[in-house]
Amino acid sequence: MARALIVGATGLVGSELLQQLQDDPQVTAIVAPTRQPLPANEKTDNPVGEDLFALLSGLQQPVDIIFCCLGTTRKAAGSDANFRYVDYQLVVESALTGRRLGAQHCLVVSAVGANPRSSFLYNRTKGEMEQALREQNWPRLTLVRPSMLLGNRPSPRLLERLTAPLFKLLPGKWRSVAAKDVAQTLLEQAFSPGSGVTVLESDQLHRYGNVH
Repeated sequence: MARALIVGATGLVGSELLQQLQDDPQVTAIVAPTRQPLPANEKTDNPVGEDLFALLSGLQQPVDIIFCCLGTTRKAAGSDANFRYVDYQLVVESALTGRRLGAQHCLVVSAVGANPRSSFLYNRTKGEMEQALREQNWPRLTLVRPSMLLGNRPSPRLLERLTAPLFKLLPGKWRSVAAKDVAQTLLEQAFSPGSGVTVLESDQLHRYGNVH
């Protein structure tokens, strides 16, 4: 049995994961801070506020597991600084909050191509975020690196609509993956034995979700 903190519960992967957590009898309590209220659920505590950093700072409920599904794009964020605030600073702060609340396992959605030495802002930021989490010395850290995510977005991105059919044809870790299968992987990893750092590339997420 476990108590879970999920940050990013309204996103494509996060919303799928939240539903799976709510349906899983192994999960007894969920803390899900969000900017907009979630549908009521008897085992979900949903602190709401515009400032996610402040919401994280105010959390006090003990948890066993922290899931972080935060992520945006440079275009959606509006600037390099805003993008890094979400995909680096808030992710790192979410992990630190989970650790403060007693979590022993941190599971984070990163991205294919994450590399702290990349010349591309997106890949470099994801890589630096992963590096920062490794330096927190978690008893167990799971990083999943999906390629293009498939699912029902509230506001579909034009580029993703155009390129999604192509990504389905790509080999290995570059092939697109359904958000629900990423969520399923996170949940299965949360309750599987292990220690140290686990990195799962997109092709491994396909195997978990039986995507062909």
